[in-house]
Amino acid sequence: MSSPSLRCTAFSGPQRIATGELRHVAMKAKQAYDLHPERPVLVFDDADGRTVEVPLELPAADLLRLLAQPQLAASTDAAPAPRKPGRPKLGVVAREITLLPRHWDWLAAQPGGASVALRRLVEDARKVSSADDRRRAAQEATFRFMQAMAGDAPGFEDASRALFAGDVSRFEGHVARWADDVRDHAMWLATDAFGS
Repeated sequence: MSSPSLRCTAFSGPQRIATGELRHVAMKAKQAYDLHPERPVLVFDDADGRTVEVPLELPAADLLRLLAQPQLAASTDAAPAPRKPGRPKLGVVAREITLLPRHWDWLAAQPGGASVALRRLVEDARKVSSADDRRRAAQEATFRFMQAMAGDAPGFEDASRALFAGDVSRFEGHVARWADDVRDHAMWLATDAFGS
């Protein structure tokens, strides 16, 4: 299960029932599930639009205990292992990459070697493309939410095309006929997709 402080939104059918930290939203979702077990209750991660699996069939006390577990695990970690001799890890993860020989030659000639040059290139690219990355992440999160909540709604395909084309007026026009809470949440998720 995700972190209990994760920011989420829950829906019971097309109605938004809660927004906030997962622990709060999960309890509201549990109440809605208990009142109307025939109605689908979905919890979404507001950062990426993915559904969060919350076992709503559990008793409330068990659900609260389950939500508290990741927090307990983080606070009861054993003491860190003693430092070994040599260079500190600094969070470096070794993975294999494949380059052409001319790329390896260029990297080897750079000050600090291939690793330093690659890290510098990645950091520079992240700075240049941060706005594009935010836009793309917002598009993907919005699409995931729309697909789950409005995949069979009128205008879904046209709204999706407008979302990925960056056409806010067409997007708003196509989602206008959806249930109020679904439309409003989709538009909120899409804020960075349109650069506003």
